[in-house]
Amino acid sequence: MKSGTFGLSRRALLSATAAAAAVVLFGFGTPAQAADPIKVSAIYTVPVEQQWVSRIHKALNAAQERGDISYEFSENVANTDYERVMREYAENGSNLILGEVFGVERAARKVAAQYPETAFLMGSSFGPEGENFSVFDNYIHEPSYLVGMAAGAATKTNKIGMVGGFAIPEVNRLMNAFMEGAKSVNPDVEFMVTFINSWYDPPKAKEASFAMIDKGADIMYAERFGVSDAAKERDILAVGNVIDTAADYPSTILGSALWHMEATVDHAIEAVKAGEFKAENYGKFSYMEYDGGSVVLDPALLPDGTVADVEAKKAEILSGAFAVPVNDEEPKSSM
Repeated sequence: MKSGTFGLSRRALLSATAAAAAVVLFGFGTPAQAADPIKVSAIYTVPVEQQWVSRIHKALNAAQERGDISYEFSENVANTDYERVMREYAENGSNLILGEVFGVERAARKVAAQYPETAFLMGSSFGPEGENFSVFDNYIHEPSYLVGMAAGAATKTNKIGMVGGFAIPEVNRLMNAFMEGAKSVNPDVEFMVTFINSWYDPPKAKEASFAMIDKGADIMYAERFGVSDAAKERDILAVGNVIDTAADYPSTILGSALWHMEATVDHAIEAVKAGEFKAENYGKFSYMEYDGGSVVLDPALLPDGTVADVEAKKAEILSGAFAVPVNDEEPKSSM
């Protein structure tokens, strides 16, 4: 599928072929038989390989493999085409439509209001609206704090570089939590922070990383693709975000804060099937309590005792003894 055009992409065509089960069309206010798959459509402004979107895609594919849904999607949809794609999916009988609407909030909410029998679950920095517009976000500030602890213990120069996409709440909260975690074990650590103002521009992220490494950063926080490539080339460490890329960057990724969308997606599917979908904030389903987030570490790249310290703090978070603050303010460089 060409960028910005609606219709089945190469992956959607394969997905549609794999989902040979019959689809029963119904409004979300009408319960369906438990065995009936519902029709789910997704709209992505970036390739499905991009880390954030890949988590949604993975969870929806898992639901399709279970027979709970039939799944189609459009990727690389331009903001100017987003409203049209939403309307076409709604008109074609989708029971549940997912996507990320950070750049098209007003248009997306307008479309949802015009299709009250369709359930919408959208990545958003704002709250739910009306009867059928629910929102989610990647609240993985807890694993971000934990991997920050690991980075704070591992740095030798006490300088960490951080490259993000846009300075919006869903990015800011992860960076701030990471910084708090690092400083909790190493008060001397300093940070260089920059945003490339793009969700998918690996060369630009790589260039920004090189500039920080040249200034002494020996660990890079890879909120975007391209950062870990720079770290690998310069033989320093990096921290992964949302997905685990350690296999692609051996001896480089000291740990990652992972996002799992299964709990979010499954809750929405169950609600639509039961005829109980409503506008709500799905943010909590990204918390570790719901298995929406996790942390993975490479002990070989960390000082002795670091993994044990992180595991102890993780236990405190899960027990409720410690709460990682949610700070959506734009993070600033400290050096």
